[in-house]
Amino acid sequence: MSSLALTVLPFAPPTTAPADFSEETWWLSLIKALFIVLFLITSVIMALWVERRGLGRMQTRPGPNVAGPLGLFQAFADAVKLLFKEDIWTDKAEKFIYFLAPAISAFSAFMVLAVIPMGPNVNMFGRSTPLQLADTPIAVLYILAIASLGLYGTVLGGWSTRSTLPLLGSVRSAAQVISYELSMGLSLVSVFLVSGSMSTSEIVGAQYPVWWGFALLPAFIVYLISMVGEVNRLPFDLPEAEGELVAGHMTEYSSMKFGWYYLSEYINMFNVSAVATTVFFGGWHAPFGLSLIPGIDFNAGWWGLLWFTLKMWFFFSLMVWVRGTLLRFRYDQFMKLGWKVLIPISLVWLIIVAVLQGVRMWVTDSLLVITGGIVAIFLVIMIILWLADKPTKDEDEPAEAFDPFAGGYPIPPLPGQQLPPSPRAGREPVGVTTTAKAATDPKEDSDE
Repeated sequence: MSSLALTVLPFAPPTTAPADFSEETWWLSLIKALFIVLFLITSVIMALWVERRGLGRMQTRPGPNVAGPLGLFQAFADAVKLLFKEDIWTDKAEKFIYFLAPAISAFSAFMVLAVIPMGPNVNMFGRSTPLQLADTPIAVLYILAIASLGLYGTVLGGWSTRSTLPLLGSVRSAAQVISYELSMGLSLVSVFLVSGSMSTSEIVGAQYPVWWGFALLPAFIVYLISMVGEVNRLPFDLPEAEGELVAGHMTEYSSMKFGWYYLSEYINMFNVSAVATTVFFGGWHAPFGLSLIPGIDFNAGWWGLLWFTLKMWFFFSLMVWVRGTLLRFRYDQFMKLGWKVLIPISLVWLIIVAVLQGVRMWVTDSLLVITGGIVAIFLVIMIILWLADKPTKDEDEPAEAFDPFAGGYPIPPLPGQQLPPSPRAGREPVGVTTTAKAATDPKEDSDE
């Protein structure tokens, strides 16, 4: 019977069991922790090269091509520059917090990958251990908590300098991260409902035969947009906004203190990519079709690390592509997208998934019809919300006027507001006015 089963099914599906840490030891955990640190640092070095060369190709300009062949050593040259650059300490800064802030950002960035499964159980030095440092029943909540902790590094970095522009940049970053963490968290709740767990290894195991990125497509799209806003990348890099705030919360930092912020930004790009891979893209499971190849089990052993790395780099490349394509948003547009579009969509989709999960408890037939009906209801609700968001004023009705100098300094108008007419409007050109005045009043001209 077993031989017949092997003939009919010559491939092995990926395991759906959670990670097994029964043979874990302290030295295996230490080895995996060191591997995560080296893996992230190496990924950042390669990311700098890929992003510069990629953006150069997309924008028809040359990328870095000086240090080493094809510019491969450019990242090492940048690291050496940061190490030997003058370390500036501002006089009015809170010295301890000024030094601690970038360390908090870097520490939080390195901690996220600790609960991300990079592969199944493998044999290391005679022991069976998963390619994962640790796992808990609330691993995804741990990721969200660590991401929130990293925000303290940004806020404290801007506040500790006792400077205006860094403080404004840190406040912008706080508002941005809080806004987009809400939509990101809501998009993950639907995954918890269908997976029945918040453990990362169990979420990966539940994604067979369909990845949640396809089954929960609206939540996946919301997460993709939110993760770009979470890591302050174009078109959402408003906390830095070089044209307005110089360089945001990092303005007063130099040398390796600036380098820690720079490193944490790129590591966070890989962190959100790793979470997207784990939660929506099947984790370390092999891509579709490879499991059907007889003779090789692409879901066993160290193969999982390869698939996980390729998927993570796919999401990183997607962010590079977006940076080279889109322009920066206005801040009010950015907040409107988060609060009025992404969060309502996430809430509506969460309700739909919850209802569908409840229906599946007592209905086993015609599940496709039920799913189609719920998706149709979702689309109708989205259309109603879109129509309700349209302005109700007539086109002929004048827009609301406001005083841009009411607060003592100029403020640009918001959507729906209109600047008052310029005091220069309707005046004659200066040259014509002067000529006419001289012709009508020659006495005044002679007195001058």
